[in-house]
Amino acid sequence: MSTLTPTGGPTTQSGRPAVSLTTVRPRYGEAIVKILLRVAAWITIVITLGIIVALLEPSIEFFAEVPIWEFLFGTRWAPRFADASFGVLPLVSATLWTTVIGLLVAVPLGLGAAVFLSEYASSGVRKVLKPILEVLAGIPTVVYGLFALQFVQTTVFREWLQLDTGAFSVLAAGVVMGVMIIPTIASISEDAMSAVPLGMRQGSAALGANKMQTTIRVVFPAAISGIIAAIVLGVSRAVGETMIVAIAAGSQARLVTGPLEQGQTMTGFIANAALGDSRVGSIEYNTLFAVGLLLFFITLLINIVAIRIVRRYREAY
Repeated sequence: MSTLTPTGGPTTQSGRPAVSLTTVRPRYGEAIVKILLRVAAWITIVITLGIIVALLEPSIEFFAEVPIWEFLFGTRWAPRFADASFGVLPLVSATLWTTVIGLLVAVPLGLGAAVFLSEYASSGVRKVLKPILEVLAGIPTVVYGLFALQFVQTTVFREWLQLDTGAFSVLAAGVVMGVMIIPTIASISEDAMSAVPLGMRQGSAALGANKMQTTIRVVFPAAISGIIAAIVLGVSRAVGETMIVAIAAGSQARLVTGPLEQGQTMTGFIANAALGDSRVGSIEYNTLFAVGLLLFFITLLINIVAIRIVRRYREAY
C-alpha cells in the first residue's frame, strides 16, 4: 500500500519512494538497431534479385538460340568453334569431381579439428590453435591455385607418387580446395559443439560414458544442425571456387571420368571466357550468363535442401 508525499509523489508505508512498474523509458538505440537490421535484410534480398535479373536477360537470349535440353544434357562444350556445341555436362562433371574431392578432404579433417578444439583441447591450446587454423581462410585463393599446380600436381602426384597424370588434374584442384575449406567447416562446427550445454556432457559422464562416447553420442547429435550448416557452407564455397580450379584443374572442357584427368569447371570457364574477346550480345558472350545462371540455381538448390535438413534436426536448449 502506498501513500502520497506532501509533494504528491507515491511512497511505501516505510516512507521510501515507490517504484512505478508502468513507466518505461523509450529505447531509441534499440529501435535504430532494429531499423538498420531490417534495412540490411532487405538490401540482401534486393541484391539477390538484382543478380537474378542481370543473369536472366542474356540467358533468355542464349536459350532463344540454343534449346535448353541441348544445354543441360549435351556432352560437348565448344562454344568458340565453327561447329559450336553448348552441352554443359562436361563443365558440370568437372565441378562435381572437384567439389566431391574437396569435401572428402575437408569434412573429416574439419570435423576432427572441431572435435579436438571443442572437447579435448585446453583453453590455452584452443586460443593458440584456432587462430592458426583460421589463417588458412585468409590465404588468397590464387596462392592455393599456384600451390596446387606447382607442388601438389607436379611434385607430389607426378614425381613422388608417380601418378599417370598430365600437367593438370581435378584431383589436385579438389585436394587443395579441401584444404581451403577446412577452416570454414572446423570453425562453425566447433562453435556449434561449444554451444551444447555442459549439463549434457556431465549427465553422460554420470552414466559412465567416456569422453569419446560423450562426444559421438551426445555432443555430436546435439550440434548436428550447426555441423550440417558448416558442411553446406563448405559445399557452396567449393562449387563457387574459381581461382584454384581455373589454375590447377585445366581449361579443356570434356567429360571427366576419373580424378587424374583434367577438366574445366563452370567457374573456370566463366573466369577464362570473361577475359576473352567475345562481342557483347553474341551467343559466345551469352554463354557466360547461361552457365552463371545454372551455377546460381545449383547453389540455391543446395541451400534449400540444407535448410530443410537443419530445420528437421535442429535442437533447442
